[in-house]
Amino acid sequence: MGDDPARLYRLDGVAHIAGVINEEFRLDEALVSAFVERWHLETHTFHMPFGECTITLQDVAYQLGLPVDGRYVSGCLSEFHIYIEGGRPAWVWFEELLGVVPPPSQVQKYAVNCSWFQETFGECPEGADEDTVRRYARAYIMMLLGTQLFADKSGNRVHIRWLPFVARLEEMGTYSWGSAALAWPAGFETFSWPLASRWSGYIPSSSEKGPRVQMWRLWIDRLQDREFIWMPYSSPDVLQVVHPEVLEPRHMVLWRSITSLIYFAVIEWHQIDRVLPQFRGVQPRPEAALNIDFLMSKDGRGGDRWFPSHLQKWHQYWDSRTDSVLRFDVVADPGPSHQFLDWWSQHGKRFLSPDPQLGDPRAVAIPVEASQRGPGRVPEMETAWFELYDTASPSVNRTSLVRFTSSFFSLCSSNCSGSNY
Repeated sequence: MGDDPARLYRLDGVAHIAGVINEEFRLDEALVSAFVERWHLETHTFHMPFGECTITLQDVAYQLGLPVDGRYVSGCLSEFHIYIEGGRPAWVWFEELLGVVPPPSQVQKYAVNCSWFQETFGECPEGADEDTVRRYARAYIMMLLGTQLFADKSGNRVHIRWLPFVARLEEMGTYSWGSAALAWPAGFETFSWPLASRWSGYIPSSSEKGPRVQMWRLWIDRLQDREFIWMPYSSPDVLQVVHPEVLEPRHMVLWRSITSLIYFAVIEWHQIDRVLPQFRGVQPRPEAALNIDFLMSKDGRGGDRWFPSHLQKWHQYWDSRTDSVLRFDVVADPGPSHQFLDWWSQHGKRFLSPDPQLGDPRAVAIPVEASQRGPGRVPEMETAWFELYDTASPSVNRTSLVRFTSSFFSLCSSNCSGSNY
C-alpha cells in the first residue's frame, strides 16, 4: 500500500460515491406524498392503477452504484470485544484505529458529532505516512457511511458501529452495500448520484402543497400501463454513467433474488415476484405476500446483540441468496397479464381520487396488449421459500415509512412520460 496510497479508496466498495457529492435536489413533497398514499405495508410495494411496483436491488445498483453481491452488513453496535475476534472495547478500539478519542462533549452515547470528524480529519496532511493515511481513510469512510448512505434522522452524527468494518479496510469491498442501503428505511441524502444528477435542476412548484398532492394523485390515477416505463435503464445514456462494477453478472443475478435485505437489526424482504415487469417479465397473479411487519420494530435499540445469531434465520436467507433467484420468461413487451389485470381490477385499490375528479376510468377495458402478453407464469425457484408464508409471525401495526431513491424524481419530468416508481 505504501507505493499507492490511493488504493485505500478503491478497497472500500463505495469510494466512487465521493466523486458525486456535489449537487442538491429540491424535494417535491407533494409528489412524494402522492406515492406514500400508494405504499402498502402488506406487500411493501406501491399499488398503481395497473399493478404493483417497488424499489429493488436493480434500482439501488443503477441509482447509487453500489455492489449487491457480498456479505451482509451486520454484526453488533458497540460490544465489539464480546462478539468479534480481535475486537476491543468500543472507545479503546476507536483510539487504536483513528489515533484520537473525541471529547465527551462531542459524543452522544455511541455516536460522535460529524462536526468533530470534519474538524479532526478534514484534510490529510501532505506527506503523511501510511498509518496516518489509514486513520484518515477510516474516518472518511465512517463519515461517508454514517452521514450519506446510512444517515440517521439527525444527519449529523457518526455511529461507532462502523469500527469493525474500517478495522479491515481491505475487506470493505466484500460487503453487500446495495442490499444494506435498500434495507435501511431512513433514506439517503439528496446529493448527486450519477443518474439522478440529471434532475438536480428540477425546481418543484412552491404553491400550496394540498392542491399539488391532489394534482399528482389524479395524474397517477389516470396513468395507464402503456405509459409506465417498466425498464428505465435500457437506454445507452444510462449505461454510460453507471459504475461498471454493478453490472458484473454476480451482482446482476441477485436483482431477481427473493431474499432478505439486512442492515444490522433491520430486515426487509426483496419481494420481486410481485413486480416482474420491472425485470422484463409478464406479471401473473402473485402469491400471497410475506408479511414481516413484526420485524419492522427491530432497529437495534434495547440492548446490543450479535444480530447474525439473534436474527439467524434471516441472515441465512441472504447466505443462500443465489438459490432464491427467480426464473421466468423475458418478453419484449413487459407488463401485467390479462389475467392479472382482471384480478387486480377486483381486488386492488386502484384509484384514490374522488369520483368527480377522476372521471371514473373504472369502466375502461383491459388493453389489448395485455392479452397479447399471454397469461404469464409463476416464476420458478430452486429453494422452497414459499413455506415462509406459513411460518411468518403476525404483523404489528406501525407507521409506514416509505423508502425512495433519487430515481423517484424521474416522475417529475416535464412530459410526465412515466417512471419505474
